[in-house]
Amino acid sequence: MPDKTLGPDDRIQMLRKLYEDKIPFNKVLGFKIESLEIDDLRIKFEMKDAFIGNFVQGILHGGVISSVLDTTGGLTASLGVLQKMAGRTAEEIGKSLTKIGTIDLRVDFLRPGKGNYFVSTGAIMRAGRRVSVTRMELYNDQKILIAVGTGTYIVG
Repeated sequence: MPDKTLGPDDRIQMLRKLYEDKIPFNKVLGFKIESLEIDDLRIKFEMKDAFIGNFVQGILHGGVISSVLDTTGGLTASLGVLQKMAGRTAEEIGKSLTKIGTIDLRVDFLRPGKGNYFVSTGAIMRAGRRVSVTRMELYNDQKILIAVGTGTYIVG
């Protein structure tokens, strides 16, 4: 019996499960997807002592900032791919999503990463058949912009 095609909600749930549950590093960092819509994509994570880069100031490590921005960019690119996969089976969608990878990532650190929690947002700048370019922003719990990023991802 052939694999059944997935509806829009099932495809979104599949993507959420992939990024929250299947990627071990995302689990270590405690990333939770708050919103997974093309015009409103948000990932939240709580500050932990293990994430401190400057122990004197108690600020978020740049590697954590880069990781969340890269994850947000990859999720944003994945969402763009998902939109084009109506009528596809779970197996076909899974194969496409696991081929997505980072080509280039630029991060601009704007302010010290102080906060109790952080929220990262993403938007597609360009979605081609082979490459997507995304823009990401990271805010603290006071809605202060901490860092921005631009990511280029292979999607096909």
